[in-house]
Amino acid sequence: MSTHKGNLALLQLLLNSGRVDADCRDSFGTTALMVASYSGHYDCARELIMQGTDINLQRETGSTALFFASQQGHNEVVKLLFEFGGSTEFQTKDGGTALSAACQYGHSKVVDTLLKNGANVHDQLHDGATPLFLASQEGHVTVIRQLLSSGAKVNHPREDGTAPLWMAAQMGHSEVVKVLLRRGADRDADRKDGSTALFKAAFKGHNTVIEELLKFSPSLGLLKNGSTALHAAVMGGNHKSVNLLLGANADPTLPNKNNELPADLTKSNRILRALRPQILNGSS
Repeated sequence: MSTHKGNLALLQLLLNSGRVDADCRDSFGTTALMVASYSGHYDCARELIMQGTDINLQRETGSTALFFASQQGHNEVVKLLFEFGGSTEFQTKDGGTALSAACQYGHSKVVDTLLKNGANVHDQLHDGATPLFLASQEGHVTVIRQLLSSGAKVNHPREDGTAPLWMAAQMGHSEVVKVLLRRGADRDADRKDGSTALFKAAFKGHNTVIEELLKFSPSLGLLKNGSTALHAAVMGGNHKSVNLLLGANADPTLPNKNNELPADLTKSNRILRALRPQILNGSS
């Protein structure tokens, strides 16, 4: 694109005039290299580096040029920054790193480059979210496989107890759920509120997720939150979710902590018809 060349020519003119410092910043601490890295302007980034810009300067938020290039998926710029001493160690104010940003946005080539250049697969945001957690939340299966192959801990929860599997289940990412389960995710890991991945998927009506979880025989009984996945499915109102759980032998006669049966939580005739024959059979 001509803008690349135009930008480069103007940049060289400014830098060579001696009136502009390669490390000049705006009021937020943003440098020209950060802008070039964010935008993927390889030639401009290279020119700034040749003019002696400090590669690892941080913006007010803590972001570096490497962070921006990684977040935006500009792998060639990421490689360039590493070639001239870019560091993966810097964190943003919320604990974000170049790796966590690349994982969140699903840039698998950048993730590969970062891991090869010493990025820490166990990085955590201040809330405890790992790169694996962020990739699971957003449904990036390729990145998840890369992270697990590089030693990421499949069950590492956020500080509120949310594991990657739970988050993927809530978001309806069935392919992610499948991969995490096959790599050893704890099917019954619960959050501090006592809900499991199956409970959340049942409540949300994510039926393909429910099907994947049921292959691993998760708990269908009373959970620490005093309820069951079947109660959750009934409250969510998705009759197929209810039928999937009944087909896996969820017990419609099991009350929750408030002594309510699943059937007490719905007015849907379709769901009641699915639950009641089972209840009648159970009591006869």
